[in-house]
Amino acid sequence: MPRRKELSEDLRSRIVDLHEAGKGYKSISKSLDVHVSTVRQTVYKWRKFSTVATLPRRGRPVKMTARAHRRMLNEVKKNPRVSAKDLQKSLAHANIFVDTSTIRKTLNKNGVHGRTPRRKPLLSIKNIAARLKFAKEHLDVPQHYWQNFLWTDETKIELFGKNTQHYVWRKKGTAHQHQNLIPTVKHGGGSIMVWDCFAASGPGRIVVIDGKMNSRVYQDILRENVRPSVRQLKLRRGWVMQQDNDPKNTCNSTKEWLQQNKIRLLEWPSLGLCTDFFFGSIRFDFSDF
Repeated sequence: MPRRKELSEDLRSRIVDLHEAGKGYKSISKSLDVHVSTVRQTVYKWRKFSTVATLPRRGRPVKMTARAHRRMLNEVKKNPRVSAKDLQKSLAHANIFVDTSTIRKTLNKNGVHGRTPRRKPLLSIKNIAARLKFAKEHLDVPQHYWQNFLWTDETKIELFGKNTQHYVWRKKGTAHQHQNLIPTVKHGGGSIMVWDCFAASGPGRIVVIDGKMNSRVYQDILRENVRPSVRQLKLRRGWVMQQDNDPKNTCNSTKEWLQQNKIRLLEWPSLGLCTDFFFGSIRFDFSDF
């Protein structure tokens, strides 16, 4: 909790004068609107040191005043991306000169910490409305309703390594030990596209896509893998398939194929993330392909 503003010497003198006049602590507190403990401490200091002036303190004086605290917190609230150096310059305009480490420590004490921002798709107003509508329509749907859905998607898999930050626990001087290294190859090692599906009962078939994915290739994949996956996952009659709104999935030829094969689709809002979350957590063993 930040320190309150100190009492002026004039107010301290008035407290002492009222005390000498026979007033009690509570009476002085009420008349001067000062806390009882502050009145008691002021009188104690006057008795001990015979003065109400501010005595020299030990240690270095604090530069970050309450006003500077509020200024920093307001700037961070308005612009969470502001850097510690920018805050340092802003405080310098108010004649408060502190190091960036002091700024970070002060923000941390106030519960504000530097974090990597989460990523999310850039949505248009139309897409936001569509996703909100979808969520409201399915908000109270019972859990068993989703057990008869086949979820599908395509994703790119890195053949060598993964394009994310890694961390290891190691001791000093062991950075180049084999277990603490992440091997790399030139040009990233390449990647492949795969199609997969899953249901509440588990994962279905997986298909490695050879070459460019288009509507014809997509329809061939559905023809060879959807119904076998439905039988494998033991979905009931009236099962529904989910797919995203990729152009090859929503073109006229694919729509006609789905209608001819009597495959019911879940109406899916733009930029759906459910299947992306699922496939992002899958670990594949490509020695089987």
